[in-house]
Parts: sequence; C-alpha cells; structure tokens
Amino acid sequence: MTSIAESLERVREQIAQAAAKAGRAPDEVELVAITKTHTAEKVHEAIQAGQNLFGESRVQEARTKIPELPSAIRWHFVGHLQKNKIRHALPLFEMIHSVDSLALAQEVNRIAEEEGMHPRVLLEVNLAGEGSKFGFPPDKLSDQMEELLALPRLSIEGLMTIPPLAEEAEASRKHFVQLRELRDALEKEFDMKLPRLSMGMTNDFPVAVEEGATLVRVGTAIFGERSTRQKQKATDEHGFSRISES
Repeated sequence: MTSIAESLERVREQIAQAAAKAGRAPDEVELVAITKTHTAEKVHEAIQAGQNLFGESRVQEARTKIPELPSAIRWHFVGHLQKNKIRHALPLFEMIHSVDSLALAQEVNRIAEEEGMHPRVLLEVNLAGEGSKFGFPPDKLSDQMEELLALPRLSIEGLMTIPPLAEEAEASRKHFVQLRELRDALEKEFDMKLPRLSMGMTNDFPVAVEEGATLVRVGTAIFGERSTRQKQKATDEHGFSRISES
C-alpha cells in the first residue's frame, strides 16, 4: 500500500514535470492537499512528509480538525461557502478559493469589517455554465468586477474554476485556457493584477499546471479514495459530489 509520503512525492514530481513542459519553475505552483473527510492523523502524516498547505471544503469539519493540528499549518477553504458559515470560516483560513457571487462577496466584506479582518479571496468562475456548480458566469464577472473591487475589505487575488467531470484529463484543458484568458482580459480591462489561478485536481492537475495554474487542489491522489458513505454524505450536503477537488 502506497504511503501518504510516497503519494505526495509522486504528485510533486508530476507538478515539476508539467511545469518544466510549460517552461515554468515548479515553485510557481502551490499544492493544496485537500483533507475533506480525512482524519487529522492522515494530515499529520502529510505534515511529516513536508506538506504545510491544506484545504477543506466544509467549515464544520474544519472547525473540528484544524485545532487538532499544528498552528503553523496553512489552510485554504475550497468548497461552497454558505453565508451563515462566513464568520466561522474567516479566522480559520488564510484564503477562500470559492467566492462565487457578488452577494457572497458583499457578505464576506461586511463580516470582515465587523471582525477587523482583510480576507484574501479568489473568485470562482462557472465556465461551462453547469447548473450543479456554483460560480460567476464569465460575462457576469466582467460586469460586476467594479462592484467587487469596491469592497474595501476583500483582497481579490485571482480566479478559481472546476471543469466538468471528464474521464480524460485533456478534456479539461480548454477550461483551464479559458480561465487564464479571462484572467488576462480582466487584468487588462481593470488595470489590476490577479496573480493566482486555482485549477486542477487529482484527475487533471498536470494539464492545469501546463496552462498556468498557481494552485492545484489534490486530495485523492494523496490521501486515497473516500469511502462510498463519505462520498454520499458529501453529495447529500452539497448537491453534487465533485465540489472542489477529486
């Protein structure tokens, strides 16, 4: 049975190979190890193997797990953020990948002001227009960007996307290209920088790295498959099972 340390090493090697193929340095890409449904003990194994950036997709699970782990570990939130969980999420995570609407951004800004915080966020884009996924439609994001940039508490650092589920990694490439091109267009139109692109999961992260990902969200390739019961629970809670990593 492959250890978590061995799995992490293999993922890092794949990131380095994909970066080299694209003429990029491996350290341009951060690996977010997704720990949803996995125990604190498994996270400890990853920490011992040198991983210090982790991601969770459920605030309730994170509130239980994070206090059991070293305080120096970095955490990103990658799932759908419900408005009633914002106040709990902000102190736990250094970055939120999944601000998926203007209304959510405004609420995060309001609560951040009350709490005296300046959250770092990414804007989630629903490139394929899937009804089962959250996120800004690309054209709507452009229309609402001025309102988003006017929110004084938010530090908007980039974009995130989840492509449609596909058996072949290559099928995701066009969506990664679209996200990068959208980022480039927004930077030009609004004279701003959006340096972070969160894209790529277990099934397709090397392709994402080739197309410019700076954050890849990988869980299964590191920690192994979740049980059928755990997958069903995630599906029941969120409406779809492939929320932010695979």
